[in-house]
Amino acid sequence: MPFAHTEPLRRELRAALPQRWFTVRFWDGSELGATDGNGDGPTFTVRSPKAVAHVVRSPGELGLVRAYVSAELEVDDLDKVIALANGFAEPRLGRADRARVTIAALRACGLTLPPRTPRAELRPHGRRHSRTRDARSVRHHYDLSNDFFALFLDESMTYSCAIFSRGACSLEEAQHEKIDLVCRKLALKPGDRVLDIGCGWGGFAIHAAREYATSVLGITLSPAQAELARQRVAAAGLGERVQIRVADYRDPQSERFDAIASIGMVEHVGEHNIDLYARRLHALLKPDGRLLNHGIARLRADLSEHAGAFIQHFVFPDGVPLQLSRTQLALERAGFATEHVEGFGADYEQTLTHWIERLDANRERAQQLVGSERLRVWRLYLRGARNAFATQAVSIYQTLARPRRA
Repeated sequence: MPFAHTEPLRRELRAALPQRWFTVRFWDGSELGATDGNGDGPTFTVRSPKAVAHVVRSPGELGLVRAYVSAELEVDDLDKVIALANGFAEPRLGRADRARVTIAALRACGLTLPPRTPRAELRPHGRRHSRTRDARSVRHHYDLSNDFFALFLDESMTYSCAIFSRGACSLEEAQHEKIDLVCRKLALKPGDRVLDIGCGWGGFAIHAAREYATSVLGITLSPAQAELARQRVAAAGLGERVQIRVADYRDPQSERFDAIASIGMVEHVGEHNIDLYARRLHALLKPDGRLLNHGIARLRADLSEHAGAFIQHFVFPDGVPLQLSRTQLALERAGFATEHVEGFGADYEQTLTHWIERLDANRERAQQLVGSERLRVWRLYLRGARNAFATQAVSIYQTLARPRRA
């Protein structure tokens, strides 16, 4: 009988998911069709029993993502899948229902060993947000390949929100506007000593030194970023004004600075360390110094440090944006007075669209550089991030602050 070995699984899924805005096709040619919509929902293709085994082993988001990243589960349209997830309510199944689905899934898998987890997955260990664990998590994301990031970033290699809302047309123009806006908000002047926390590939440090005659120390936890940043600094002839170090914001630093720019770094700090982070910035600034903190913030009331299995295991281990109010509270507790806050959520949505288009245009080269698993992670991640800004699950803010007068 055709499709007999997947029929029990399809039957149980049909009962567990009576409303379906999607289609599921199995490796044997059978299909679980959509029941709602106009037939324009996504199609999931289960390529082998290993995909089912991933979900049995880790029910929910983690199992599905492992199946997708390892190419055992294909989707025909990532954007449709993300749109589906926006309004999808997981069915409430009792223990007996879950047991029946699991047994049917095991029968469909046959006698197969549990599949290995994808190589692109990182499961951090040790104390959350310790120096060692933070360094490993950051390097998982940023030490992927400098050439890979160059495929979709602008020529300044700026990996944070560009600003289109002030007239920029291209990604290059929008990133230049963002970097220069940070310099203007910090009121940089010749001779200022500037600290760039999370300096990336050196875009801000180079601009601040070249255009504002400042002296900049850039720090990052990524050796790969630091190496390329130093090369770019040397190529710009700014070796006497810009220094790049592999360092943690918690590392001892005797020098005090006229200005600090933290661009796209606070998301890695976490609830446990946000007050320490703010105190550290305060200690590093001169009494009349200026701080520009640029970071993603959650718009949900939930304060948990879990951003979902996909982000935690494959993208930004331990990286969870906090609410703007929580970061502001930390700054106030540390002795800062906030002077200005500005949001750029729509700009980040547009930035991500540019990154998605550029990465998709270079898919073949990207796969050569990082492999098929990592490419799948990034294509899903960038779209998921764009969706988060589009639905206002998150936004991004620039906060300008100064140490309070004693």
